[in-house]
Amino acid sequence: MRKIRLFITSDIEMKRLLVEAYILLAWARILKSFPFSKVSPLLGSQMCETTYEIDQNKIKIAKQVSHAIHIMSKYTFWESQCLIKAIAAMKMLDRRKLDSTLYLGTAKDEKGAMIAHAWLRCGPLYLTGAREMKRFVIVCKFAKESRGIY
Repeated sequence: MRKIRLFITSDIEMKRLLVEAYILLAWARILKSFPFSKVSPLLGSQMCETTYEIDQNKIKIAKQVSHAIHIMSKYTFWESQCLIKAIAAMKMLDRRKLDSTLYLGTAKDEKGAMIAHAWLRCGPLYLTGAREMKRFVIVCKFAKESRGIY
């Protein structure tokens, strides 16, 4: 109930961000069910990166997107882990004319099994997957130069 009250008392802009994040997390989950070769063209230019330079107004927007993704990923009825969060956040940034780079990495776990991770960067900020990214070796990256709708 506390979470519902918090949502109801949030300002309209935050409510919009949260609803958009939820919808795009669902969209990203659906994309994950397709072969990666079909999805990868939607992610941007392969093996390229976007700039680390970004103006202060855009940093605030990127942080809001990250916050909305992290909040709503806890309330999905489906798995919303690193790749799904990164794809959803990338789409939200693209809608706001913000460039981003999605990284895919691999590592070995404690038992020696291969594991994978995805994280997203916008300018100097890592919006998703930052906590775990240092353990992984980058094997692929996608630069999404935004077209935006706003």
